[in-house]
Amino acid sequence: MTKYKLLKSRIKKNEGYKSFAYFDQLGFPTIGYGHLIKPNEKIFFKQKFSKKFLLNIFNLDFNETVMQYEKNYHKYNFSNNIRDVLIEMIFQLGTNGQKKFLKMNEHMKKKQVFMASLEMINSLWYSQTPKRVDYLINILLKRHYEKKEK
Repeated sequence: MTKYKLLKSRIKKNEGYKSFAYFDQLGFPTIGYGHLIKPNEKIFFKQKFSKKFLLNIFNLDFNETVMQYEKNYHKYNFSNNIRDVLIEMIFQLGTNGQKKFLKMNEHMKKKQVFMASLEMINSLWYSQTPKRVDYLINILLKRHYEKKEK
């Protein structure tokens, strides 16, 4: 998964890191680099964990995210920028959360990144994490624009 090195780095930066359990801005129990603590993972509330251990958890979460992307979007043969934005959305929102972006996903399938970007802005997600969404939109639009320029 070395082709995802920059994406993993970006997701870790966007998620931030905490070695102890906390509740994110929506009240979900979280630890490490944005790992959603599941009901059967109460152990995370009882102690701190090493960065190495939590990095392993991140890598497992990331690999699962890529598998979900492959399962749902591989057939569309998206550009790397669309792929990376969708993977980061799945990482942050979960597969079910990302799938709720029906119009945005339809625009992505048609490679209509400008329309997809508008759908991203016109969402509850945008009001919750506007800087992150703006950053992802910039990836879509800037890379799309640069590609056309060449």
